[in-house]
Amino acid sequence: MTRPGRHHPVLVRFIRALAGTGAVVLVPEIPEWRELYLAPDEATATIRASVFRLEAEGLGRAGHIGVMGFSLGVPQVLFSATDPLLREHLGGVAGFGGYGDLDRAIHFLFEGEHEWDGRHYRLDPDPYGRWVVGANYLTAIPGLEDAADVAQALVALAKKAGDLQVGAWDACYDSYKEELIGRIHPTRHELFRAFAPPAGHGSPSEAARHLAPALAQAARTSVPHSDPMSFLDRVSVPVRLVHGRGDRLIPFSETLRLAEAFPRRTNVRAYVTSLFSHSNEDEGEVKETGVEEQLNFLRILADLLTIV
Repeated sequence: MTRPGRHHPVLVRFIRALAGTGAVVLVPEIPEWRELYLAPDEATATIRASVFRLEAEGLGRAGHIGVMGFSLGVPQVLFSATDPLLREHLGGVAGFGGYGDLDRAIHFLFEGEHEWDGRHYRLDPDPYGRWVVGANYLTAIPGLEDAADVAQALVALAKKAGDLQVGAWDACYDSYKEELIGRIHPTRHELFRAFAPPAGHGSPSEAARHLAPALAQAARTSVPHSDPMSFLDRVSVPVRLVHGRGDRLIPFSETLRLAEAFPRRTNVRAYVTSLFSHSNEDEGEVKETGVEEQLNFLRILADLLTIV
């Protein structure tokens, strides 16, 4: 779910690496995702059409086609493995930068806190994630049905960040935030600021404690499979999961948590790498990675290919 869509630089770099192995890679476009709306029905139809097109063109064989999703699209791709129409066609599914616990993932977007294996971490979260989640689910929260002006402002702000390709945490957006707040009813100014405070300021803790669980529940109500825990026991194909170690949009612990949540019978593996992340700021890590990290990524690519 980005404005550049399949032309997003991180996605392009990853796909080129995958195609460099000799694999046939098809990257479909979902227009609603470029507009930053989840559109689960359109995503399902696109996955089906892509799989069937690869078979029709002789570029893939039934049972040997893999589907990969990124970020908020990971649950959609995992869910495709439960689709009766695709059961005989998929060899496996993979997710990059996804999440396992919806509540924890949204909590991180506001507070920047996450935990794994008893160790606690804290980062400045990329506000882009808050804006997209708020744009999609804010008005589904009971009592906030009339907050469409806030939701519209949030999607406008997220689109601006996507178009500029400048980190959503940058102060260059502060003047636009002030412009947007002028379009919002005064009684909802604080609600908007809970999602989009000035650069360098975190979301008010009280608002975050209320909004994060409410948004998670709204997501479950609107799109039940936005919570992966609701269907993992129905995924029967091999699963591979990858996450950027320094990710500020969804923390790496969420991919590890997702892998752990699958039934023991599932063929699932999870990897954490420094070579890719959601947030532009973290791309600088690529320059500092050593030979071992690059070899590790080659091993990840090789394992991805084993599922097809």
